[in-house]
Amino acid sequence: MIDGVSIVSSRILLPVVITLIAPFAIWLNRGNVNRREAVSFAASILTFLSVLSLAPAVLRGDIWGYRLFTILPGITVSFCADGLSMIFGIIASFLWIFATSYNVGYMRSLKEHAQTRYYFCFAVAILGAMGVAFSANVFTMYLFYEVITVFTYPLVAHHQDEEGYSGGRKYIVYLMGTSKLFLLPAMILTYVLAGTLDFHLGDIARGMFSPEVVAQHPFLVSLTYFLYLAGIAKAAVMPLHNWLPSAMVAPTPVSALLHAVAVVKAGVFCISRIMLSAFGTRTLGTLTLSSLRIFAPGGLLGGTTLGIATAYIAAFTILAASFIALTKDDLKARLAYSTVSQLSYIIIGVAMLSTAAVQGGLVHIAHHAFSKITLFFAAGAIFVSTRFRKISLMNGLGRRMPWTFGAFGLASLSMIGVPPVCGFVTKWYLVTGTLQVNQTILLVALLLSTALNAGYFVPVLYRAFFKQPEPGAHIEQYSEAPAVMVVPLFITAVISVLLGLYPQTFLNFVNVFGKF
Repeated sequence: MIDGVSIVSSRILLPVVITLIAPFAIWLNRGNVNRREAVSFAASILTFLSVLSLAPAVLRGDIWGYRLFTILPGITVSFCADGLSMIFGIIASFLWIFATSYNVGYMRSLKEHAQTRYYFCFAVAILGAMGVAFSANVFTMYLFYEVITVFTYPLVAHHQDEEGYSGGRKYIVYLMGTSKLFLLPAMILTYVLAGTLDFHLGDIARGMFSPEVVAQHPFLVSLTYFLYLAGIAKAAVMPLHNWLPSAMVAPTPVSALLHAVAVVKAGVFCISRIMLSAFGTRTLGTLTLSSLRIFAPGGLLGGTTLGIATAYIAAFTILAASFIALTKDDLKARLAYSTVSQLSYIIIGVAMLSTAAVQGGLVHIAHHAFSKITLFFAAGAIFVSTRFRKISLMNGLGRRMPWTFGAFGLASLSMIGVPPVCGFVTKWYLVTGTLQVNQTILLVALLLSTALNAGYFVPVLYRAFFKQPEPGAHIEQYSEAPAVMVVPLFITAVISVLLGLYPQTFLNFVNVFGKF
């Protein structure tokens, strides 16, 4: 039995099984466009319902678990569902429904090629997300993490031109390279030190490493931790972030998949899971950088705990990416660097290890997903309607596309952290967390990042609604994108407001996971 599991049932396999069948059903219906897309809709809805069916037991404090098979003693393919699993599982499956509708409008409007391959790989990426979400150990997580990487490559390189292949090449080299150079050795070290790869579920204070191992091998435990941080490059922590802006050559729905649903969320989810269910708050709060003697021999830096050191790295990423976003005129590029910044809100929250900070970091997995998918959906709708990518060309466009830019505005308020949109809830908890751990530097970084968020989102809205079109722009020829694109982006924008008004929606899962 998996440690900490209270319900042993194969029912937990349903989301994985449905998303495993879906790509082949899509392929079998490749000759009928309507049926192929109907399969995508059906699979997304069934996946969401199967995930949702696990929620009542999890909210009662139970943990689902099932061991599929054993490879070696301590190395198994196993699945679990706790509060953290449910956050990622719910958003990935739920947003797949909206992404499918959006895909139909985008791919048909632009008459994109290789649509069956596109839908097939999109579905497999969701399979990877479900596998990562419900992984009960490092080995299972690693397998599905790589599934996401391999099957999103054709999506990034979808256009099959020089730019597409270049972006795809950087994408695959970064993600596969870091997982082989760092993540795989981290997994091996974990097995050697802990004797197992199973996460310690039900208690975020105690990790997989016994106190004796931590005391006897502080260097190896600390090294293992930083290998995980470097190996999970999907989290886009600087300097291992450059693959993400390069992947913007992909179609916009893929960018939404990369930035809101599967890829980067898998990254920050994996780091959160490793920090809280592999190392535990006790280990991260006691081991210091001085344990890595070759890097931090002592002094002020050497006395910094692993958790706070990670928070400083995340704070640097937040600010640096925000400054870069200010310089980008291409809307998708600006959103890409915004994602790099926003992902580190999750990491900084978990790394501070205080109750409020962990709550804010984990709930941002969901809050950021709804807001960021809205922003990318809006960018795609603008492109489909106008073929504009540059912000400088969007003067007055908000008056021609009010629903799209209205949704963009709501999602932007979330990124900035304005109440009542859900991003405010995240920042409230994170700021409270900095006060709980007396980290003035991190507090200043969060407040400064809020100003920077406003600096790169407000000008977009100002241009769209208040600036006069350039002479000869003829914006009267433009109108809203097809309804199958606009309706999903407006719904996700409204949900981002509702999550701000009812933050307990995902906070309940965070609280049951952390026993807060």
